[in-house]
Amino acid sequence: MKILRAKAEHISYAKDISKCIDESAKNRGTGIARRTPEYISGKIQNGNAVIAIDKDQFVGFCYIEIWGHGKYVAHSGLIVAPDQRGKGLAKKIKKKVFELSLEKYPDAKVFGITTGMAVMKINYELGYKPVHFSELTDDPEFWKGCQTCKNYDILTRTERQMCLCTGMLYDPNKKTENKTFNTKVALRLKKIKESLLLKKNKS
Repeated sequence: MKILRAKAEHISYAKDISKCIDESAKNRGTGIARRTPEYISGKIQNGNAVIAIDKDQFVGFCYIEIWGHGKYVAHSGLIVAPDQRGKGLAKKIKKKVFELSLEKYPDAKVFGITTGMAVMKINYELGYKPVHFSELTDDPEFWKGCQTCKNYDILTRTERQMCLCTGMLYDPNKKTENKTFNTKVALRLKKIKESLLLKKNKS
C-alpha cells in the first residue's frame, strides 16, 4: 500500500472517492459534506491532496483547503474504503496530509470540524485542540461547504456558533502539551450536544 501526495495521474479515482464519501454519509447518518468528482479533481490537480493506493485501487483520501487568504487551512474529505477501515489507515493519511499542510503553508492555522470520534482522537494526537467556532475561519465560502450536510439547519439556526460537529484547531505558533484523549468524556459531551441541538431542532 502507498500513501502519497496525489498527482494528475490519480484524477481517474475522483469518481470512486466522491462515491465513497457519499455512501459513508448515508451509512453513518451523521453530518458529512458531499464532494463532487470535479471538486476532488481540482484538489488533486493543485497538489493539495493525499491518496492511499493498494494494488491500483483507491483505499483512502484527504485534501487541503485554504481559507482566509492563507491564514487558515483545513483538512477535509477524509475517507477510507469500507474494507480497509479499522486498520489505522485514516490516522496515517491524516498524518501525511498534516505534514503536507505544514510544508506548503507553514504559518497557517490548521483546523477542522467533525462529528467523528476517531477523527477527533487523531486530531488531538497531532496537536489540535477543541475550540469554539469563532476561533475558526470566518470565510463564508468555507461554511457554504456545509450546505450539503443534513445538519446545516442547526448551523444556520445557531448563527454559525455551534453544530453537532466539534471545531478543532492547530496553531503552529503555540506549543501544546501532549495529553491523552479521553474518549468517554468526548462521547458524553457529544451526546449532550446532540440532545440539546436536535431537541431544539424538533421543537
